[in-house]
Amino acid sequence: MRTPSPQDASTVMDILRRTYVTHPMHEAFKHDSFQMLVAVVLSQRATDAMTIPVAKNLFTLAPTPQKLANLPVKTLENMVKPIGFYHAKATALQKLSHALIAKHNGKVPSTEVDLLALPQVGRKTANIMLTLFFNTPQIAVDVHVHRIAHRLGWTNTKTPEETERALTKLIPRQYIHDVNRVFVRHGQDICRPLHPWCSRCPIARYCKRVGVVSPR
Repeated sequence: MRTPSPQDASTVMDILRRTYVTHPMHEAFKHDSFQMLVAVVLSQRATDAMTIPVAKNLFTLAPTPQKLANLPVKTLENMVKPIGFYHAKATALQKLSHALIAKHNGKVPSTEVDLLALPQVGRKTANIMLTLFFNTPQIAVDVHVHRIAHRLGWTNTKTPEETERALTKLIPRQYIHDVNRVFVRHGQDICRPLHPWCSRCPIARYCKRVGVVSPR
């Protein structure tokens, strides 16, 4: 198998950028870094389609760290219950809000170190925030990014951290801002975990289909 090149990555990224111009989660919460941070935490082990309406409803009562921290736990649990793991997520959101108030005056910090020090914030979440709000784009690797990079033949890695490093070396810098958005959309719409729609894929001719067993 030929080693992928930055030119290969540029070709694929150009196609995906034209195909997936926006991302529903980004569009819904791009106006407010705190609300985006909360929405990303809520989206863990949940789909964006489930997360967005729940998050929007939550922000009608608690649009700021101060208001979320003061929301009764039972009220918060009931509001996030539709997306599952509601007890753990309610607890995590209140811890996150208290940490923002205590350490950052209620503001979302702008550095990787400070973001990763927050409760419930891992590399994926930190990288999303750095990319969308703080002009320091990073590749946020979730299951979609990891899966698609492997299927394309771009990576042969086992952990999200390894995938992030490999993609950062391969993909030209001008595309880094777009990676998570377009790969997540592509993974949700076309390159699904089981039975991907290879017959409909706009980048099929550039894909090695590594590990694909039952394409449609």
